[in-house]
Amino acid sequence: MRDDPVSDETPICSAKGCRAAAVWVLAWNNPKLHTPDRRKTWLACEEHREHLSQFLGVRGFLKDVVPLAEWEAGATG
Repeated sequence: MRDDPVSDETPICSAKGCRAAAVWVLAWNNPKLHTPDRRKTWLACEEHREHLSQFLGVRGFLKDVVPLAEWEAGATG
């Protein structure tokens, strides 16, 4: 049994070195590479949501920040 509370099936934060469970989805696109409707995603834990949002935001890439549960519900509904 692993000591890490995040299982292999649990989405984890996209911040470098972070192993915390993700609770946010940061939807983004790079307008130089992607069509306007394309959305790439990063996952974020509560601690890294603001940092990752700022990183994407200053580049003009950030399109939306949504709770992971809401994002998953939208994908299945």
